[in-house]
Amino acid sequence: MVGLIIYLALGYWAVGETIYKNKILFSTQTGGIFIEKLVSALMLGWICIPVAIIKLIFFRR
Repeated sequence: MVGLIIYLALGYWAVGETIYKNKILFSTQTGGIFIEKLVSALMLGWICIPVAIIKLIFFRR
C-alpha cells in the first residue's frame, strides 16, 4: 500500500513534468484535472517517471 502511494506521488509529479508541462488546463468538474492527472499517473507512470528523472538530470535549466 505504501508502495502504491509512493508510485502515485512520483507518477503525478512525472506526468506534470512530461505530459502536462507548459499546458493550461480547464475543467468543468470539481477536481477534474486532479483526477485526470492521477489516472494518467496510474496508467503511464511506468514510463513518465524515468523520462521525468532523465529530463531533471540532463535538461535542467
